[in-house]
Amino acid sequence: MNPRVVLRRPELADQSEFIARALASRALHRPWVTAPSTPEQFKTYVGRMREPANHGFLVCEAGQGTIVGVVDLTNVVLGLCRSGYLGYYAFAGYERQGFMKAGLLQVVRHAFKSLKLHRLEANIQPGNIASIALVHSCGFAKEGYSPKYLKIGGRWRDHERWAILAP
Repeated sequence: MNPRVVLRRPELADQSEFIARALASRALHRPWVTAPSTPEQFKTYVGRMREPANHGFLVCEAGQGTIVGVVDLTNVVLGLCRSGYLGYYAFAGYERQGFMKAGLLQVVRHAFKSLKLHRLEANIQPGNIASIALVHSCGFAKEGYSPKYLKIGGRWRDHERWAILAP
């Protein structure tokens, strides 16, 4: 655990702070991700993260509770596969300060110890150097390349596949 970071589930009460941070982070996020930035999008996000196959986490600065980023563990499959996909982003002003690494490592630990998953995958656009550096520093290994894998910002975009297996 990192004493600088606390993880917690997103709640509807987080809407104002979350949306303000998402709007202030548009330039940072473009073209990698589109964070929920309207009340309707935020409510949809919170509802989706309450589904059994999804686990959303707000990365918060310890002591102050400020939301500094998001790590989502989605499409969790149990049974023989025991895997899930990670999505994450920092909010503007909190990037490159170690918050996201601490948060991501906590989610990885939760996935392997609490959920008993075997494999986590993060799909990253090749030009997103900061995101690639983050997963690499957390022990993920590049497994491959998927052309036109995810539709982001209205376009099908290529992605690198990075994964980590349970110890």
